[in-house]
Amino acid sequence: MASPIRRIAVNTGGGDAPGLNAVIRAVVLAAIDRDWEIFGIERGYGALLGDGDMIPLTQEAVRGITHLGGTILGTTNRGNPFEWPSTGPAGNPIVADRSDEVLAAFRARGLDALIAIGGDGSLRIANGLARKGLPVIGVPKTIDNDLGVTFVTFGFHTAVQTATDAIDKLHSTAASHERVMVVEVMGRHTGWIALHAGMSGTADVILIPEIPYDLERICGKIEARYANGRNFAILVAAEGASPRGGEASYLESGAPGREARYGGLADRLARQIGERTKRETRSLVLGHLQRGGSPTSYDRLIALRFGAAAVRCAAAGRFGVMVALDPPAIRPVPLEDAIAHIRRVPLDSDTVQTARDLGISFGD
Repeated sequence: MASPIRRIAVNTGGGDAPGLNAVIRAVVLAAIDRDWEIFGIERGYGALLGDGDMIPLTQEAVRGITHLGGTILGTTNRGNPFEWPSTGPAGNPIVADRSDEVLAAFRARGLDALIAIGGDGSLRIANGLARKGLPVIGVPKTIDNDLGVTFVTFGFHTAVQTATDAIDKLHSTAASHERVMVVEVMGRHTGWIALHAGMSGTADVILIPEIPYDLERICGKIEARYANGRNFAILVAAEGASPRGGEASYLESGAPGREARYGGLADRLARQIGERTKRETRSLVLGHLQRGGSPTSYDRLIALRFGAAAVRCAAAGRFGVMVALDPPAIRPVPLEDAIAHIRRVPLDSDTVQTARDLGISFGD
């Protein structure tokens, strides 16, 4: 029989995503319905390590936040307690393992469970803490939609809608000026946003990390459009897309323990395409616009369902798990399985085949 729950906490880690506040609201209301106390940990695990506050979460605290972007708890992608940024004796930057301090602070506050909302990095942290005995339940959050064992992550649909709206607006200016427009969207290792937004926005070329591209084939597709009297072209590229036999585009190399920062692909492609085709080419990087704004109704609903399901797991004593969408149900899966692999775009999927049938080029 599960131990009785009295006090739980919730945190948000990694990049923000539309729907975070909806998850928090569902967690709070479902916990209060069970007569539990609930606290929000500011800045990931920061409030357990002296960086931020533990906020009592009440019905009033979460009233009217379902439609709001961002997170009322704040978030960080530099808050890994296993590699906490610190300063060495000589003033040099170092990282320290403060995970034991997190567990000690958690227990000192009399908390019975943690609901950790995050993507692959945040859930790896949660899994590491679970191995050390922290009773934790994960909620999948990433606009990249790249977490395994869940059909979808909240935030993805809103990011696709934002990107699609931008692509729609670019059509008129591209046609007016007879330009090639290169749009860079998020997607480090997977092309879900680029694929869905590119198809919905009727792009001519879509570049994704799963399919290395050939610049000559891209230029051939563009020239074919101009030859057919369509004197503009729209290219949508995931930031992690790379040329055949080459590397992805990076703005800066990764610091110790951190991944290199992707960026610059749109500018590089626009320059290369312009040089080869002699067509006027412009680039646009949507960047963090994809993370902001009000979540779509779909993301609100799935976020609310995830939050309530996480509380049900806590009530049942199901820890070391992540709630996942296995249509039509939401079920708990081991955290180990959730972070075991990245969910990439299947190249034989109906969506990819449909894009090819529509004449969209993947640069291959």
